[in-house]
Amino acid sequence: MLKKYLLPDYLFDNVFEITPQFICGLGARAVILDIDNTLVTYDDLEPTPEVAAWLAALGEAGLKLAFVSNNSQSRVERFCRGMDVFWSADSGKPSRRAFSRAAEVMGVDANECVAIGDQLFTDVLGAKRLGMRAIVVRPIKDKLTPLFIIKRAGEKIIYALYGIKF
Repeated sequence: MLKKYLLPDYLFDNVFEITPQFICGLGARAVILDIDNTLVTYDDLEPTPEVAAWLAALGEAGLKLAFVSNNSQSRVERFCRGMDVFWSADSGKPSRRAFSRAAEVMGVDANECVAIGDQLFTDVLGAKRLGMRAIVVRPIKDKLTPLFIIKRAGEKIIYALYGIKF
């Protein structure tokens, strides 16, 4: 059960290694993205020029985009300002609700979505519970709060159980 719901389908060092061709090659039509620690740090209020170019490349490849975040509405709304995309703040990941709504708004089935994030217990679990493929990237800059330290320790255990060095 751990393997089915907590292990990502693919691991990358960062989002820039994930090409539109790779995603399209999976048969995906849509991408659901986490923001913090996946695309930018918590300190970056808006997409960096590099992130904006990467997102534009996904769109140019015909991929639909959505953002599903556990961060606040003001944070997510500011990050997504000017983008014609679905976004969900305070999403309660790993709840399936925001992932399901994102797919619905984009007009795709869950199995046509790829979710990209940095956490097993939120991004991967939420996506996999709906049958979406999940890609994990290394976190850009972790918060050093007790909750994050515990979550990252749990992730290390999961990876170790399956012999994954990440």
